Amino acid sequence: MVREALAALLGLEDDIEVVAQVARGDEVLDAARATALDVALLDIEMPGMTGLDAAALLRRELPGLKVVILTTFGRPGYLRRAMESGADAFLVKDAPAAQLADALRRVLRGERVIDPTLAAAALAEGANPLTDRERAVLTASADGSTNAELARKLHLSHGTVRNYLSTAIQKTGARNRAEAVRIARDKGWL
Repeated sequence: MVREALAALLGLEDDIEVVAQVARGDEVLDAARATALDVALLDIEMPGMTGLDAAALLRRELPGLKVVILTTFGRPGYLRRAMESGADAFLVKDAPAAQLADALRRVLRGERVIDPTLAAAALAEGANPLTDRERAVLTASADGSTNAELARKLHLSHGTVRNYLSTAIQKTGARNRAEAVRIARDKGWL
């Protein structure tokens, strides 16, 4: 419903034409290849593949395509990950539709567009302290798996899993792995 409403609003702009809509992140690349897209507008939370992963895939496969992330998850960690994945813009959904249309135009002119409040928060917070492997182990632990189960699932030794979890807990300032997952998610690090 939100996707269709955004498409309708953007379609009212004289110089913007919505040429494709998909409901899943794993459909984005095929849609981009099948149409003459100039800009892909993605959400972070999409079934099949996150918008961040889809942005990175589009950057690799269609490097000339501009990518805009529009999300309700205005977290500094998500902003950093979006920029690292190759997004050209990062906006929150509570912005007015006219601001989104303006951002699309600016991105097409080669500008980077970032929600200013979120940019300030990202600078104040600093970088994600978790390594890729710590993020992977922490994410996998979110379902309550034991260290032994995580070791099997991730093809790591039990001690390695324990060490990654311990380091992630310490870096997040959490008391346990569940709290570390919550903190890391809240900050947009996972």
